[in-house]
Amino acid sequence: MGLNEKPLSTLHDKSSFDLADFDVPTGREEAWRFTPLSRLKGLHNGKAEPAGHVRVDVEAAPEVTVETVGRDDARLGTSFVPSDRVSAQAWNSFEKATVITVPREAVTSKPTVLTLTGEQAGGAAYGHIVVKVEPLAEAVLVIDHKGSAVYADNVEFVVGEGASLKVVSLQDWEDDAVHVSAHHAQLAKDAVFRSFVVTLGGDLVRLSPSVGYTAPGGDADMTGVYFVDAGQHLEHRLLVDHSQPNCKSNVDYRGALQGQDAHAVWIGDVIIRAEAEGTDTYELNRNLILTDGARADSVPNLEILTGEVAGAGHASASGRLDDEHIFYLQARGIPHDEARRLVVRGFLGQLVEKIEVEEIRERVMNALEAELSR
Repeated sequence: MGLNEKPLSTLHDKSSFDLADFDVPTGREEAWRFTPLSRLKGLHNGKAEPAGHVRVDVEAAPEVTVETVGRDDARLGTSFVPSDRVSAQAWNSFEKATVITVPREAVTSKPTVLTLTGEQAGGAAYGHIVVKVEPLAEAVLVIDHKGSAVYADNVEFVVGEGASLKVVSLQDWEDDAVHVSAHHAQLAKDAVFRSFVVTLGGDLVRLSPSVGYTAPGGDADMTGVYFVDAGQHLEHRLLVDHSQPNCKSNVDYRGALQGQDAHAVWIGDVIIRAEAEGTDTYELNRNLILTDGARADSVPNLEILTGEVAGAGHASASGRLDDEHIFYLQARGIPHDEARRLVVRGFLGQLVEKIEVEEIRERVMNALEAELSR
């Protein structure tokens, strides 16, 4: 059943920690219709043997506490419930979780960096991360994925009252990696959450970032940049669920695609529930298709269940390079290939400049330059 037949809010009603509550996807479901299931290496149907390994290394700010805990830790699973089968599989399959705590009123002196490195092919690995920012604290977090793996995980961001968390999630996997991940942010009263997702590597990457509010005043900004090469499938499925009054959200994702069968999928779901009066929200996705054979699917969805909103809107655009822009630069003596790079660099770089961690910002720009020079 598609969106034309079923309200958006009902598509996100199903959630459970019990794997048996989710049917094995067939590809006909709304949530899976764009995903090439045959390339998931069994993550969706229970056939992925847990023989892989992803190493987690943490370089923490001195104000931060980092713990490796077992499945029975009471802090796990407090802010989310899996909403699809792979997320439930990851919840039921991980052995150890990483818990990062920023204490009340602390302002971290440097970013905390989690590096997840795939070390073993031939089997799947599962993980779980909890990031808890206590009231009035401020922190910056980098999650860096690299190596080769078949990996599914859940990440919880719990942002306390008046607290601020800025997250950069970098997917820089090797070409054969498969990564399916659910990121969920829970915002308390007047909490601020800034998320920047960069997806470059991997054979198939499917990220599902979501935001929920527990009290008024929450403010979420979700930004993303992706570059899709030949044969890659990069998918981002966002959900912002406004269930509290006077909260804000802004979503801006941009991608570039080149090569045969390069495929980008962006789904942006925003729900403004009846009790969420005073909501201010906007979502935007833009895709730049650089060559023949590439495909971008972009679906912004907005459901408003109250007439009392401060602002609500969405937009999506996918297209090729503007010939007039290229001609303008060539007319000033810039060669065609360099003109092309300048246009794409400006298109994506406008967002990349928002990354506050200088080392990561430069790394992303260098990676984009390498992509464009191919």
